Amino acid sequence: MEFKDYYDILGVKPDASEAEIKTAYRKLARKYHPDKSKEAGAEEKFKAANEANEVLKDAEKRRAYDQVRAGGYRQGEQFRPPPGWQPGHGQGFGDAGDGDFSDFFESLFGRGGGGGHRGQPRARRGRDSQAQVQIDLKTAFDGGKTRLMMQDPSGGERVLEVKIPAGIQSGQVIRLSGQGQPGMAGGPHGDLLLEINIRDDPRFRLDGRNVVHVLPIAPWEAALGATVPVPTLAGTVDLRIPAGSQSGRKLRLKGRGMPGAHPGDQLVELSIRAPLAESDKQKAAYESLHKAFADYDPRS
Repeated sequence: MEFKDYYDILGVKPDASEAEIKTAYRKLARKYHPDKSKEAGAEEKFKAANEANEVLKDAEKRRAYDQVRAGGYRQGEQFRPPPGWQPGHGQGFGDAGDGDFSDFFESLFGRGGGGGHRGQPRARRGRDSQAQVQIDLKTAFDGGKTRLMMQDPSGGERVLEVKIPAGIQSGQVIRLSGQGQPGMAGGPHGDLLLEINIRDDPRFRLDGRNVVHVLPIAPWEAALGATVPVPTLAGTVDLRIPAGSQSGRKLRLKGRGMPGAHPGDQLVELSIRAPLAESDKQKAAYESLHKAFADYDPRS
């Protein structure tokens, strides 16, 4: 099992006062509370902070933990309890309630911190699992269902059908209730936290909720103006190119970006493409253009 540095988890020094520990815990609890935070891994960070607070707020638990920590262990290192250590034995620890504590905690303080009581084990909710799923940009725009193949701890596979809300962003997490690790002693399953990643699209790129599309246009369309078809995630629309446009100019299609409470726009970036002069007639046309714009220097 891994050693837990409770001071490091709360972001306090080993000589922190009770007030400093309480303040640090409350700050983390607000930041990572599962009902409020949308950060990936927020629930695990919330549980880690809760466990650290459970130990450091209690003078006896803290004193016993400090004795173990004095052995030079660091966060994440492999840990074994000292020889002869009995979980909670002789420490007078009270019941820590229904907290979902780590194996490390229970190795030091017993199940639930209650002195390693014997008899029927307490039912415990399973741990949450985390996974990532990649979806295409059209699915993120439209929403819908996608199938996901998951590996069970037992080695088996299962297929989950996941509902994707329209307008979801990369990094957002979808919680699937009861699809995590199985509980102990008849406790309920944990949840599955799916972090969404949106695959790159050959025609569009995301800029927050805005969708950017690079539109190739001919020199005469840029110079004289034109109305041309433009692809969007909701279908093709006609766009008017103002006369005198230059490469790099961005035109805005309002509300054509990713949906949401505040929908994004589609930004159309113009890219002027000059055709090759392959025939004598085409070369002559370029020569005429050259003469007509003899004073023009594109590098000036």
